[in-house]
Amino acid sequence: MTGHMRLGFHAPETEQELASLVLEAAETRTPLEVIGSGTKREIGHPVGSGAVVGTEAMTGVSLYEPSELVMVAKAGTPLAEVEAKLAENEQELAFEPVDLGAILGYGPGEGTIGGVIATNISGSRRILKGAARDHVLGIRAVNGRGEVIKAGGRVMKNVTGYDLGRTLAGSWGTLAIMTEISLKVLPAQRETRTLIFFGLTDQTAIEALCIAMGTPYEVSGTLHLHEDLAARLSDEEIAGAEAPVTAIRVENFPASARYRAARLRQALLAYSPALELDGERSKAFWRDVRTLKMFQGVPNPLWRVSTTPSHAAKLIGTLTRKINVRAAYDWSGGLIWIETPALTDAGAVDIRRALSELGGHATLIRADDATRSGIDVFHPLEPQLTILSAKLKHAFDPLGIFNPGRMYRDM
Repeated sequence: MTGHMRLGFHAPETEQELASLVLEAAETRTPLEVIGSGTKREIGHPVGSGAVVGTEAMTGVSLYEPSELVMVAKAGTPLAEVEAKLAENEQELAFEPVDLGAILGYGPGEGTIGGVIATNISGSRRILKGAARDHVLGIRAVNGRGEVIKAGGRVMKNVTGYDLGRTLAGSWGTLAIMTEISLKVLPAQRETRTLIFFGLTDQTAIEALCIAMGTPYEVSGTLHLHEDLAARLSDEEIAGAEAPVTAIRVENFPASARYRAARLRQALLAYSPALELDGERSKAFWRDVRTLKMFQGVPNPLWRVSTTPSHAAKLIGTLTRKINVRAAYDWSGGLIWIETPALTDAGAVDIRRALSELGGHATLIRADDATRSGIDVFHPLEPQLTILSAKLKHAFDPLGIFNPGRMYRDM
């Protein structure tokens, strides 16, 4: 490191203050750890930085037009504040962002809206409403040169052609520091109904979930939990069933939601639906899912795995023969949260070997520093994707000062 940039923690309050800080870091070759409020700081490789930059002081809703279904918020605005303001107008973020705070030692809603988009971790409703990145209408950010860039406006020459919102979503603060995000919002669902099944095997449960997704009833949540995980839920009847739990959710206006739930129950009679949760119980159940309550209060490593639903049960079956895993299948098996024992590599070798045969990718969400330092936290890239990612990194952050090594060791 050269130069004399002040190390330690920086929390700029304005976009221009942030741009000046980044420019100074670029000129002095000072690596920056980029965070929002820090609730996801322990995901990825530990970042060896000269200074930490947080956006938590850049808060507030800049624009909200309920009739136009648009909200513009500063990147450091807490998710809880965004959702409370939307709730006042019976609106919501339709992609139902997963709140990782509780499994990493933070309170609900403490993460920032910038962190939500930077990680692109969407919730159960993704199967119907799309991912977080699909709801981004525009973005303002500061690149690695200390320049303000924005979607739809004047964009620096060497990133022209990139969809800025989609590019920064899922980049984990390695390309640019978001300062303001324009989001598409939608009316909140008036009624939620959930069918609960007990005792289905993984393969049978995924079969039922995929059948439900193939119906015309606009299913908005499909989940299957191993017995040990279901026992950690808040609903006493479900937690006390001592069986794997499978859940299917429909949402809409009250009469429509009840009709659809009844038709789904009929279509899935062969799988013996046991319970139908009403509105309040349904909301509580899916709130548990959204905050990953089934993985709270335990220190075990936790993986987030994307794969093809038809391969999901085989993947877990393969792993179970080698290590003791507990699984929560979301998106009908397209997304699997896997809790592993506290092994030296958190089960990375076995998980990635299985995925190399079946297809998919795995990200380590929770583990201690030693484990995160010793393995690939994000799924290794194919050679062509490595080249593309390096070019993208250079276009946005040519000096490599943002979150160096957080996702991939040499980027």
